[in-house]
Amino acid sequence: MEFAQQLVNGLTLGSLYALIAVGYTVVYGIIQLINFAHGEIFMIGAFGALSTWLVFFDGNTSVWVLPIMIIGAIAASVIVAVLMERVAYRPLRNAPRLAPLITAIGISVFLQELVRLGYNNPLLFISTWNPFNFPSAKQKVPFPQIDVVTGAAFNLGGVTIQRSTIFTIGALIVCAAGLFYFVSRTRTGRAMQAVSQDPDTARLMGINVDRIIVVAFVIGATLAAVAGVAQGLQVTNINFKMGFLAGLKAFTAAVLGGIGNVWGAVLGGLTLGLVESMAVQFIPGTFGGSPWKDVWAFAILILVLVFRPQGLLGAKVVDRA
Repeated sequence: MEFAQQLVNGLTLGSLYALIAVGYTVVYGIIQLINFAHGEIFMIGAFGALSTWLVFFDGNTSVWVLPIMIIGAIAASVIVAVLMERVAYRPLRNAPRLAPLITAIGISVFLQELVRLGYNNPLLFISTWNPFNFPSAKQKVPFPQIDVVTGAAFNLGGVTIQRSTIFTIGALIVCAAGLFYFVSRTRTGRAMQAVSQDPDTARLMGINVDRIIVVAFVIGATLAAVAGVAQGLQVTNINFKMGFLAGLKAFTAAVLGGIGNVWGAVLGGLTLGLVESMAVQFIPGTFGGSPWKDVWAFAILILVLVFRPQGLLGAKVVDRA
C-alpha cells in the first residue's frame, strides 16, 4: 500500500517537473540555449495567478475563478519570457555560448529580486498606496485555495489522492497532448521542427526564424505558468525563490530524458519525481528521508551525464573531424 501511495506522490511531483522541463527542452531544441531563468518564469506564473485573484476575486474560492487565474498566470509568464528573449537573448544569438549562459543566470537573479521588491513595495509598480492589498513577498505568500480543486482528499483502497494531484497530472496530459498536436499537425509546429534541424536552411525556405524562436519561448512559458498554478494549489503558498530549485530539478529532468526531446522531458520529469518519492520512503538509515531527496535527484543528473549524456531518449551526437 505504501508503494502505491509513493507512486501517486511521485507521479504528482514528476508531472510538475515535466511541465517545467518541456520549456527548457523546447527552447534548447530551437536555439541550443539552456535558459536557466526558466525557473523564474514558473515563479512569475504563480505570482501572476495570485495577482489576478487579489485584483479581481479577493476572497472568492469558486471553481470558475481558476481558469481566469490560469489565464493571468500565462499572460504574466509569456510577457516576461518574450521580453527576455527580445532584450537579453536575441542580441547574443551569435555570441559564444558562455555569454547567453551567464546572461540567463543574471536574469534569474534579476527576476527574483524584481518580484520580491515589487510585492514588498507596490508603489514601485502601481501607485503611492497598495489598493489591492498585495502581501509582502519576503515571506511565503498564501496561495488561494479553490474549493473543488483543493477540497477533501479521496481515499482509494487506503491510498490518499489529493484533488490538486488530479489537477496536476491532468494538466500534464492536456498540455502534452496539445503540444503534440501543435508540433506535428500545424504549420507553425512543422516550421519549429525545420528550425530545430537547420535554421539557415529553414530561413532560405521562407520561414521566419525569429518568430519561431518567440513561439518556442511562448510555449515554454505557458507550460511553466500552468505548473506555477499547480504548485500553488499543492503546497498552499508561494515565494519568490520557488523557481530556483524547481528550475534545477526540471533541468535535471530535461537532461535525464534527453534535452531537446519533448517526450524525453516528460519521461525525465516523471522518472525524477518517482525516484525522489521512492527514495524518501524506501531508502533506509542515514541516507533516507526527505532531507536526502535532493541529493538523489542530483546524483541522477551526475550519473546520466557520465554514462549516457544524451539522456534516455536523446540521440547520440557524433562529432566529425
